[in-house]
Amino acid sequence: MGQELAKAVVTLLGGRNSGRAIEVLFNPTEYSVEYSATFQEAAPPGLSSPIIQFVNGNAQVLTMDLLFDTYTDGGGADVTATTRPFLDMVAIDGDLHAPPPVEFRWGSFAFRAVVSKITQKLTMFRSDGIPVRATLSVTFKQYKTIAEQLEDPRRNSADKTKRRVFEAHDSIWLLAAREYGEVRYWRLIAKENDIDDPRRIEAGRVLVLPPIDRADPKEAADADRGA
Repeated sequence: MGQELAKAVVTLLGGRNSGRAIEVLFNPTEYSVEYSATFQEAAPPGLSSPIIQFVNGNAQVLTMDLLFDTYTDGGGADVTATTRPFLDMVAIDGDLHAPPPVEFRWGSFAFRAVVSKITQKLTMFRSDGIPVRATLSVTFKQYKTIAEQLEDPRRNSADKTKRRVFEAHDSIWLLAAREYGEVRYWRLIAKENDIDDPRRIEAGRVLVLPPIDRADPKEAADADRGA
């Protein structure tokens, strides 16, 4: 006789009910994990096609449908009482002032996330109208602490020379903040690209972004005061 697969569990990782584990009634028949990245198009004059430039990676998204049935095993009780703990995951926690982070775990698969969306569909009712069967379509969005996000590989790549196409809506200060994590490095970009007036950079110009270790500490300090 085969071993029964363990039930999937969602555990609250913060807030007033931190540590509470909520077991699903029936394991999902399938789930999907979405991986994506954001790219930006720049169209300098004279080129037949736009330049595609990587902006950032996006949070992974886990989606699944969960079935709840109190007609067969729950004596016909109101199924919404069983689904309520899951719906509460998108409610604002009084301690966090935001919905709590959670961990979905099923066997060896674990996914830390916030619940960004739940759609509840009631599909079966008693003769008195009490719902006894429901399906929750749940969307989990990957959750990372600020410390974990600061360790992202893109932030650690600032020691390599890069090139970026300057767009009309951009500014050298935003570019420095986006690429180096700090506005003060705008002067490093300006110096590398012989920019005399940082407020007048033509759209479509390809700017060289040098490694941070080329920055002069005194210039960086001056930039802090004058940015």
